[in-house]
Amino acid sequence: MVLLKSFVLAGLTAVVAAKSAVLDLIPSNFDEVVLKSGKPTLVEFFAPWCGHCKTLAPVYEELAQVFEFSKDVQIAKVDADAERALGKRFGVQGFPTLKWFDGKSDKPTEYNGGRDLEALTAFITEKTGIKSKKKLAPPSSVAYLTDATFKKTIGGDKHVLVAFTAPWCGHCKSLVPTWESLANTFANEPNVVIAKVDAEAENSKATANEYGVTSYPTIKFFPKGSTTPEEYSGGRSEENFVTFLNEQAGTRRAAGGGVDATAGTFAVLDEIVTKYIGGTPLTDAATEVKKAAEGLKEDAQYKYAEYYMRVFDKLSKSDNFAAKELARLEGILKKGGLAPTKLDELTSKTNILRKFVEKITGKDEL
Repeated sequence: MVLLKSFVLAGLTAVVAAKSAVLDLIPSNFDEVVLKSGKPTLVEFFAPWCGHCKTLAPVYEELAQVFEFSKDVQIAKVDADAERALGKRFGVQGFPTLKWFDGKSDKPTEYNGGRDLEALTAFITEKTGIKSKKKLAPPSSVAYLTDATFKKTIGGDKHVLVAFTAPWCGHCKSLVPTWESLANTFANEPNVVIAKVDAEAENSKATANEYGVTSYPTIKFFPKGSTTPEEYSGGRSEENFVTFLNEQAGTRRAAGGGVDATAGTFAVLDEIVTKYIGGTPLTDAATEVKKAAEGLKEDAQYKYAEYYMRVFDKLSKSDNFAAKELARLEGILKKGGLAPTKLDELTSKTNILRKFVEKITGKDEL
């Protein structure tokens, strides 16, 4: 008897523990809970059979838990397949549909933002001023494109790599961490966009159809200035993607973040450094670098061509400038804590300085 009682109590505890933080709405309580409570409420109209609804479910539950501490905002849902009258009342035509009720009006506004926890949390904070107490992951650097934003993103001054995915696709799920890391790696490249299209979402499947996407994930590359894509058929590691984009976009990124060992350097200027180390007078080398740099003014990395000129100028005042400056910058990099842009800049400068130091070392050894 005691054993049975313990079993029943354990079962009840499990039920309580599993209770959802999302409010369930039906016709008999909708007006009371949403329209007459005076509390802003985000309402999801869903259908149990809907794949996108199933994908959203854990995120939506977590969202409700994030704001459960507050008595001034509500996260709720309606089974609009079972309660069709409610769906019809608020103009629901597809699933899931998210609508925001401000607590004052019975006329909601439709939510059209991202369906990740960060985007939903930011939306509620913007609307209510209520901040999440939960530490969220940093926002994604992936551009999530829809039919409305796709054409605005491609064909301009940016190279765009797009993954067409489906929520149920196992390979797409496996790609997620790589794609997020790739987007972070290129976050500081103004001319490169790492994007994603949900090929089965109502607001983006027309784009997938237009580009003949029939399997997932399908990855396409749109060079800047072009609306005609190239099919990507290479490997799916971050290293593979970085190598591909560096070749296509002329970038110097390294997998995992930062720039590679060639960033900031120019072969034509390195040749002059080599000649200087080999015996060309400093003033002649400096003049030659300045002349060669003129032809690089249209390059996105031109500021580093200017850095070559600065190094030659400093060398005219101190023979040890390159070695000392390299040691100083390497010390700063070793300490860490730098903003990504500053990290890229200092790494590129050390790449340039190393050309001078390596050449000098090689000459001394001779």
